[in-house]
Amino acid sequence: MGFDHYVALCLAPLALWILLSGLDDLWIALVLVCTWRKRPRLPAEAELDSVPERPTAIFVPLWREHRVIGQMLCHNLAAIRYSNYQFFVGVYPNDPSTARAVAEVAQRDARVHLCLCSHDGPTSKGDCLNQIYRSMVESEIRGGCSFEIVTTHDAEDLVHPESLRLINFFSRDYAMVQIPVLPLPTAIRELTHGLHCDEFAEFQTKDIPVRQRLGGFLPANGVGTGFERSALERLGGHLGRIFDPDCLTEDYENGYRLHALGYRQAFVPVRFQNGQPVATREYFPRTLRQAVRQRSRWVAGIVLQGWQNHGWRGPWRQVYWFWRDRKGLVGNLLSPFANLIFFSVAAEFLWSAATGRPRRFIGPVPLWVVRMCLATYLMSMVQVAIRAAASSRIYGWRFAALSPARTLWGNLVNFAATVAALRQFAEARMHRRPLAWRKTEHVYPRPLLGELLVRLRAVPMGEVEDAALCLPKGVRLGEYLLQLRKVSEVSLYRALSLQAGIPLGRPAPSEVDRLATRVFPTETARRWKVMPYRVEPGRLLAVTAEVPSREMDRDLAGLSTLEIRYRLVLPGEFEELAREYLPSGR
Repeated sequence: MGFDHYVALCLAPLALWILLSGLDDLWIALVLVCTWRKRPRLPAEAELDSVPERPTAIFVPLWREHRVIGQMLCHNLAAIRYSNYQFFVGVYPNDPSTARAVAEVAQRDARVHLCLCSHDGPTSKGDCLNQIYRSMVESEIRGGCSFEIVTTHDAEDLVHPESLRLINFFSRDYAMVQIPVLPLPTAIRELTHGLHCDEFAEFQTKDIPVRQRLGGFLPANGVGTGFERSALERLGGHLGRIFDPDCLTEDYENGYRLHALGYRQAFVPVRFQNGQPVATREYFPRTLRQAVRQRSRWVAGIVLQGWQNHGWRGPWRQVYWFWRDRKGLVGNLLSPFANLIFFSVAAEFLWSAATGRPRRFIGPVPLWVVRMCLATYLMSMVQVAIRAAASSRIYGWRFAALSPARTLWGNLVNFAATVAALRQFAEARMHRRPLAWRKTEHVYPRPLLGELLVRLRAVPMGEVEDAALCLPKGVRLGEYLLQLRKVSEVSLYRALSLQAGIPLGRPAPSEVDRLATRVFPTETARRWKVMPYRVEPGRLLAVTAEVPSREMDRDLAGLSTLEIRYRLVLPGEFEELAREYLPSGR
């Protein structure tokens, strides 16, 4: 029996599986179209303003996030349009760098609380969240404040200014409110990150809204999720395990558990404000290795642990959503082989057409199998078109044009992640140990200056867009808006502070050490508009009137072995400090 016969034997069951899965996806798309008028109504600005702000706690679990957490906290503290909230940030005792970064922000802003876990890490995200919850309760006892809403975020999140207002509005009727989560756009050539963009755009546009309309349980996304306090306490029970410490996807688990207890859940549809989606934004893994690492955790937690813990029990609707969530275990393993067979057959047809030789492959395949393969091919094209349309809505048609190529790449990424998850799960079962928290490295996104100015209500979006179109060559947007008197210097520097994650404001005279101001040569200090003002263990604190550039960092790195921490000041404030502390000569 030749190779063609073996391929033919595999083709029928493979095509049957793809056909069943494709019909399932097509059904979801049809339901979306047929129930479009049933989508939840989004509240107007006046409605959001009319709802009293309920005390809200934002949980942020950390492990080795000292590079990004300071910037994340500073940016979101200034950007969030909600007053009645506080951050509770969980760190481990054996992660002093992260604890120090959080403590620095907490010293400047009373809305930030450092929550030190009772044991070394890393354990699991769920365990860290439980530790944060206990710290929040202790804070309530000390301060007398009682939080009614708990939201979860990660160290790399750009929290949308309207997120808490939307959660506060919908939490009156729902025990869990999910704000959309969408990756930030990157260059089209980045296939791995672009794959995340496509998948999340499709998931948030099609799958989750249909899931809600059909009465299925909503899996929490782990970030941008608001929980009613009383519902969380019921989840915890007498053991206080609100978030399952043994589950790799405690967010998905909580979504299922809340629905099983009869609580209502809501997904806030994607809407746009000033041309940008109202959603939690972040960068997802941008390399193959990081993507496989993250996705293997999703497969192990949602599919394997979910199957182990809950089986296929429950009413038919619940079992159907289990099928939707778990079918990737088979589909991810088969997709690369389906692609390989398709391209092999296509290549043979082209070769036959070019040379006139008879086609060898089609002979062993029954006609009904050929027709089924054609049906699966057409259905796959429809699914790719639906994904591209969803991606185009968020990222534009140029980005969505490469969605078919990213789909093929995604088949390989998901195959590798599924194999890794199966190996991790099998090893954990054989050695009778829990699955480890496989955390990925995070990079905090740098928001656009114009977007920040609009968020701060320093200038309307229309004026930012007009300035960007007329921007002279070599002139930065902030400088140009300042020249046009469209924005004040204070507002501009506030936005620059948020963009760079650098605290803003002149240090008090008592903080300035005259000896420390002489660490840099006067010429260097004046050229870069930077001046040290204090030395702390392992760090040199400096004020600057310019956002530090790579060239500036490289130049100053050779002048001190200490880590340089910057504070942004207005140009006039820097000149005053320079006149007082720097020599008037060189």
